[in-house]
Amino acid sequence: MNGGSKRESSLIGIVDCVRSLHNVGAIFRSADGAGMERLVLCGITGCPPRPEIRKAALGAEESVPWHYEKLTLDAIATLRAQGYYIIALEKTDESIPLYDVEFPSRVAIIVSNEFDGMSPEVSAAADVVAHLPMYGNKVSLNVSVAFGIAVYEIRRRLPLNALQ
Repeated sequence: MNGGSKRESSLIGIVDCVRSLHNVGAIFRSADGAGMERLVLCGITGCPPRPEIRKAALGAEESVPWHYEKLTLDAIATLRAQGYYIIALEKTDESIPLYDVEFPSRVAIIVSNEFDGMSPEVSAAADVVAHLPMYGNKVSLNVSVAFGIAVYEIRRRLPLNALQ
């Protein structure tokens, strides 16, 4: 595991095959701001140290613990065994608005690449597939923006005992 201070949180991010290193950096920055426990970088997702990640993260890649897991499904299985509720952030025909999801005290949220979206196998492995409602003409947000909105909403609604 890499990263700085140990965090006592119950919110973990799984970053599945995000190609853009700038998006990875922005995800680190949002993870730091939301006080996330750690990030799990999977598949083709770039890992620190990289100047492109640092440029967007502004040092958060050093303060947010992270580790690399080749297979996202392995990361999901490990976290589920540790008692985490797995949320896939992806718009599908069956997904529900994130605002309607009830969060237990331990949550892991998965975001995936913007071009191909999340694989059916990864979304099927989640406990719930949720999306951010879109009110304009576009059907999705940049992955790092969506991640930031989602983790702040989850952090806001986590049970008080999860904020220790």
